[in-house]
Amino acid sequence: MTDNRYPVNKQAKKFGKLKMIKWSLIVFLLLNVVLMFYYDREPELFDVKKVAAKRADLHGHRMVTGFTTTATLLEVADKLINKPGGYLTNDKLPPSVFMDNIPNWEYGVLVQTRDLARALRNDFSRSQSQSLEDDDLKQSEPLFHYDNNHWILPRTEAQYRDAIHYMHNYLERLSDENDEDAQFYARTDNLVAWLNLVEKRLGGLSQKLSASVERERLNTDLSGDTAATQSTYKPSELKVKTSWFKIDDNFYEARGSTWALIHFLKAIEVDFAQVLEKKNALISLRQIIRELEATQEPIWTPMILNGSGFGFFANHSLVMASYISRANAGIIDLRQLLENG
Repeated sequence: MTDNRYPVNKQAKKFGKLKMIKWSLIVFLLLNVVLMFYYDREPELFDVKKVAAKRADLHGHRMVTGFTTTATLLEVADKLINKPGGYLTNDKLPPSVFMDNIPNWEYGVLVQTRDLARALRNDFSRSQSQSLEDDDLKQSEPLFHYDNNHWILPRTEAQYRDAIHYMHNYLERLSDENDEDAQFYARTDNLVAWLNLVEKRLGGLSQKLSASVERERLNTDLSGDTAATQSTYKPSELKVKTSWFKIDDNFYEARGSTWALIHFLKAIEVDFAQVLEKKNALISLRQIIRELEATQEPIWTPMILNGSGFGFFANHSLVMASYISRANAGIIDLRQLLENG
């Protein structure tokens, strides 16, 4: 009689392995889905005054002019790399590699962080154009401009942590009454220089968001100046339309940028209080902040809708562009008030 037990055992083992592989894949996929929901969360807005006071108490710092702005920059940068899931832009493994909303949000935050770090180095910490730049800010600012998508050593996060370290050194020296080299000058011209950059950032974001709906616009690159020239010819009328694949990317970049800017403007309100009150500009600044806070309202749909203007479906990009455009108009008015008021 032939014994068939061994072939049966082999088949049973093979079936058992396949079953184990199947269940492993299911568990792996479920785990990645759970992690995607956990990672896909934007940090909440925080109180800049409380954060600055907490940092001062923790490290024994004095609350001097510029402390709130610098502490806020540190807090925003810290949340950029230490939020749930950490810094996702340069991740090459699941589930982060399949996510693009938060990485675009991170880029928006990063651009505003870079701009303020540069303003600290070039304007806020210097008494005049020919004064020496602060050593710690000179080290910190370039590190924030490191490639935001670099995953091979040195990793992006490591460079940003070094930038935070140097920025923290500047804050310590700023609050030290015996260190006269670290300064923060809350002057009108310094604030106007940074607002000029903010104005351009918001204007660019508004243009990208508005292009979610195809439209024709006049070429205003030369501002109607008949004597002006440009390197490459462009027609007098342009058709502008954002690729369908870039709609949500632009939206979340704008959302991250405005998230960071809300905090920076609130910090500016603290450190530049006397300048703003003297120019009767405090209410204008608060209204800008209010417009930007509207960009952080919860999104109640599973995806960013791209309806056609007054069409049946909503267009989230146009709503975001509306808030940003109004804030940008406020920035322009605020800048002119500071210059001429």
